[in-house]
Amino acid sequence: MTRKFIPVSEAFEEWRKDPEYVKAYDALEEEFALASALIDARAKANMTQEQVAERMNTSQSYIAKLEGSRVSPTLKALKRYAEATGSTLKISFVPRDHP
Repeated sequence: MTRKFIPVSEAFEEWRKDPEYVKAYDALEEEFALASALIDARAKANMTQEQVAERMNTSQSYIAKLEGSRVSPTLKALKRYAEATGSTLKISFVPRDHP
């Protein structure tokens, strides 16, 4: 039995034709951006998850969940994370591109 492998780019192109896939993918993009920003702030502060947790008076597992997008943080939690990492929290609204 011979298997045919489809290049990822072709599979992605096909999936993008499905509106439900596009909606789900786009929704995750924001979560990935937040997770990346959290990890970046911690890395720039040269801190471990444990150190951030200590400063926030929480557990390392909660920090891991924040950074892994497994919990939806409150604004208060994001402010505390920023303070713990010596960062400033900035939130902005960016206009969507409309066809």
